[in-house]
Amino acid sequence: MTIKKGLSVHIPDGFLDTKTWIGIGGISAVFIGIAVRTANRKISEKHIPLLGVMAAFVFAAQMFNFPVGGGTSGHFMGATLIAILLGPWASVLIMTTVLTVQCLIFQDGGLTALGANIFNMGVAGGFFGYYINAVIRLFVQGRKGLFIGSFTAAWCSLVLSATCCALELSISGTAPLKIVLSAMAGIHAV
Repeated sequence: MTIKKGLSVHIPDGFLDTKTWIGIGGISAVFIGIAVRTANRKISEKHIPLLGVMAAFVFAAQMFNFPVGGGTSGHFMGATLIAILLGPWASVLIMTTVLTVQCLIFQDGGLTALGANIFNMGVAGGFFGYYINAVIRLFVQGRKGLFIGSFTAAWCSLVLSATCCALELSISGTAPLKIVLSAMAGIHAV
């Protein structure tokens, strides 16, 4: 996560101290376990291909990075889209799969930081986006509500994910909160 390579929400190995990556990894493991249990109860066999298609779409969409400024780049996250279409627990499962493949095959994010990356993008991003959209849709109906809710939820989800990343880096002593928060949340808010 240097300026040369660009600030990314994918945290690499060595950027989180042991207590942080173990703690946030444990929290992610609990969410993944609940997501698996929920999927086994609520997702029928006919929905499994849709989960695969969504995973492939998010994986492919995340491959395209675009410059944001200040040496940073952004990309489509996808957790909110999945959560709105399939529910937040499905979002956790799909984002866990996508982030694990990116980590192991493409070295995008570190293995020790995988739990943090899953929490930031899959858990926090998916759940926050899902509920922001749901609240907006209570007040704004129809296609307008769908557009406003989805757009606002995706934006809020991205900023929250970047903020979580900044907090984890700060707690680990990697960078001062003031600097990393403005770099991460500020850039991702654009």
